[in-house]
Amino acid sequence: MSSISRSAICGAFGRTKRRGSFTTETTTWGSTTNAVLALRDHLLAAEVTLVVIEATSDYWKPFYYLLAEDLDVILVNARQAKNLPDRKTDVSDAAWLAQLGAHGLVRPSFVRDQPVRELRDLTRARTQLTRERGQIVQRLEKLLKDTGIKLATVASDIMGVSGRAMLEALVSGEREPQTLAELARRKLRNKIPELTEALTGRFRDHHAFLVRLHLDHYDRLTDSVGQLDTRIEEAMAPFRPALDLLDTIPGINRAVAEVIIAETGGDMARFASARHLASWAGVCPVTTSPPAAPKTPRSVPAIPP
Repeated sequence: MSSISRSAICGAFGRTKRRGSFTTETTTWGSTTNAVLALRDHLLAAEVTLVVIEATSDYWKPFYYLLAEDLDVILVNARQAKNLPDRKTDVSDAAWLAQLGAHGLVRPSFVRDQPVRELRDLTRARTQLTRERGQIVQRLEKLLKDTGIKLATVASDIMGVSGRAMLEALVSGEREPQTLAELARRKLRNKIPELTEALTGRFRDHHAFLVRLHLDHYDRLTDSVGQLDTRIEEAMAPFRPALDLLDTIPGINRAVAEVIIAETGGDMARFASARHLASWAGVCPVTTSPPAAPKTPRSVPAIPP
């Protein structure tokens, strides 16, 4: 049974010699791949039947993935062994986990299969890049405010067709508000007078340089998101029936359906009920209302994967 830190793992191997007697052997191993493989060989030689790993940040992942290939490995939530007296070091934690595992007192956490884990990595990467694109738009809006240009007050999306054309024109050296406003497309052409007023400002070469950097960064992120979309589409092949079914739910588009499958694995048999699923995902609202100062409802933290 193992307690893991950033650079090492402390393992305690428990044995029951006779009724009521339990002994442990504690050793420390490195966290490199070769060290983990050596630990695996040691466990196999010792005929270990169960490995219990405490879910500590992301440190458990390489150990779990390598050891699970040849051993029965379970991941346990650190809360199950939390706030116990005299369990404050890796050595004592490992010995305590060994006892809990030997007596069946720990419940394994849900660890997704490799295809689902890879799909989750893709959807989370796409979410992160999409957020970064939004941050770039915010930086552009802030930069334009510095010049006195209020494009965002008239155009709801400054990175739309019209907004992008105006930004490109500004970078290229166009400064005449009326000329910039005439670049509007479709419904935005009804707001040319407002655009002319909003595009009046003091846009200098310094601002053009920064806008160009932000636009190029935005385009690179857009290209990366497109690549992730393609990869996710391929990885979703085994989950197509569930994906199509989720896509029919009002308020859930295809991207959200992909995230749901990537996070849950699509197999609802792992969850006893909808309430268990919501609790595992960390979306159960919790309301704490002290008499003096009511607090805003919040969601409980999700159980570590």
